[in-house]
Amino acid sequence: MVRPPAAIRELSGWGQYPRERCRVFRPEQRGELAAALAAGGDGGLIARGMGRSYGDEALHATGAVVLMTRLNRFLALDPVAGVLECEAGVTLAEIIEVALPHGLFLPVTPGTKFVTVGGAIANDVHGKNHHRDGSFAGCLQGFDLLTAGGEVLACSRETHADAFWATLGGLGLTGVITRARLRLLRVESAFLAVDYARAADLDQAIALFDRHEADYPYSVAWIDCLAPGRALGRSLLMHARHASAADARAAGAADPMRPPPRRVRGVPLELPGGLLNPLTTRAFNALYYARPRPAGRLEGYDAFFYPLDAVEHWNRIYGRRGFVQCQALLPPAGGREALVALLEKLRAARRASFLAVLKRMGPASGGLLSFPGPGWTLALDMPTTADLPGFMDGLHELILRHGGRVYLAKDATLRPAHLRAMYPALPRFLEVKRRLDPEGRICSSLARRLEIAGGAS
Repeated sequence: MVRPPAAIRELSGWGQYPRERCRVFRPEQRGELAAALAAGGDGGLIARGMGRSYGDEALHATGAVVLMTRLNRFLALDPVAGVLECEAGVTLAEIIEVALPHGLFLPVTPGTKFVTVGGAIANDVHGKNHHRDGSFAGCLQGFDLLTAGGEVLACSRETHADAFWATLGGLGLTGVITRARLRLLRVESAFLAVDYARAADLDQAIALFDRHEADYPYSVAWIDCLAPGRALGRSLLMHARHASAADARAAGAADPMRPPPRRVRGVPLELPGGLLNPLTTRAFNALYYARPRPAGRLEGYDAFFYPLDAVEHWNRIYGRRGFVQCQALLPPAGGREALVALLEKLRAARRASFLAVLKRMGPASGGLLSFPGPGWTLALDMPTTADLPGFMDGLHELILRHGGRVYLAKDATLRPAHLRAMYPALPRFLEVKRRLDPEGRICSSLARRLEIAGGAS
């Protein structure tokens, strides 16, 4: 077997914290994956897509990282049935480009389209419609999994079901996903009809979610984490549904399947970290909250689903030190009290969360380490500082006291004891992993940090 060439590169997640020098393989054919697995050595390897996990999930300083982005071939598309088969390195952006002319769209999408299918499965991603349509699991019919021993398993709910549910949300630790089959959503246009509503405080935001939950498939709120006093949790809510072809034409679209071109800007350099502080964040929040927005406006899918994709490398605004995101899931019972406690802790610590997103969540998928489930999810970005790990530890303790958990795709600081308490299905996951990978050859820096690396030393 010819071993693929390797390079040494400094890698990080989207938060740019931590950064690690990793041995990197970039296969171009699925047949090369087995060679990369063999070349990984005793340290093992982890697959990596577009690097949009925030922390150390797709890093492996003591082993190897396999870049999947050239394994991005479309294998089959049935436009009548709405079923797509593709390699795991295909991005959601590429799926939209191919499928939308056929009147098909992604049933579930996270806040960026620059995510690979393999990454979407490994993190069981969710979007603004989780309360109605669940996570990525709902559109996933099956996938092929290359195990550490070189065996390829065709996994589905009916075949190798234990590997299916362990891999879905399993952080890439059960093996390398090589191809997948997805069921797409039929749409009439590339536009969404969006309604905005301002909430003066957290209670009003929750009431607006309750009022409109059954009316719109998509709901999300931007939340002002630094609003003082009675304005704690003031929010801007966005509710949307897919627009019809007739609505798109009435709004001036010559082709309902083609939204207007989007201007993309970029952040060319890492900015000084001090630019993001409570003062600048408070000013931005006030302007964003007050900005006029017409009711029922039509927006292209990019503008609604992927607003931050319009700014390339927006993560550079946090500077060289990077940032950490904490995305918490809080159960329905006591959810309001937990949200208040989180917001008050953030405000008291003067942690300038430039981006904070609140969503209502629906049923869990069944993935053993899958994050989404009933309740509320609040995502907070915080610049990395010397004392941030200690603050995050306290934040995780607070989340645990309220029966919640954090999204491992966004994590960089969780402790093993917290993981075990937050994810009660972890023993079942580890049992499946040990069977698929008895020597612990599929491994990552996150797995080592959280003590779920397996047999590799």
